[in-house]
Amino acid sequence: MKLQWNIFVAFFRVGILGYGGGPSSIPLVHKEVVDKYKWMSDEEFGDLLALGNTLPGPIATKLAGYIGYRVSGVLGTINAVLATILPTIFFMILLLSSLSSIKGYDWVQGMTAAVIPVVGVMLAVLTWQFIQKAGKGMGWVPTGAMLVVVFVLLEFFNIHPGILIGVLLFLAIVKKDRKKEKTHLSEREGDS
Repeated sequence: MKLQWNIFVAFFRVGILGYGGGPSSIPLVHKEVVDKYKWMSDEEFGDLLALGNTLPGPIATKLAGYIGYRVSGVLGTINAVLATILPTIFFMILLLSSLSSIKGYDWVQGMTAAVIPVVGVMLAVLTWQFIQKAGKGMGWVPTGAMLVVVFVLLEFFNIHPGILIGVLLFLAIVKKDRKKEKTHLSEREGDS
């Protein structure tokens, strides 16, 4: 029962504080799942995020669904997804019913403008953590080269991030299979 409560609280916080949608939710999910409850490692979270971004739909619910399942099966999935979406449903109903009467106030526009830099900093911190992980895993020169290539493809050629992630996953699988094949061949030659 305590595990279900922890799952609910973790993803409810993500749902209630993830102002602005998926990108702002990712660092919050990371904080809860990796740092606070230690349900996953940084590496596992990075892999999950990469795979989740190749699938359609909101990233927060995909992360919640998988992590909930991993931690506590089907009940964990239902719990985590509901905890993620309930705050949004409640606030959307509340805001939409009163939006027309308050949207012109300066404090509402100021509140919206003030949240943007906070989300930007959260994303920058998470980005730096992923760059460090890639630098340690692939080396800093390949990581730097990949950052430049990916930036150019996204910004100047307008390639969709999902396509780019899919291609990179495919290349990683092909490269991994080639390594296994070479290892297998060298073992066979050593036996002869």
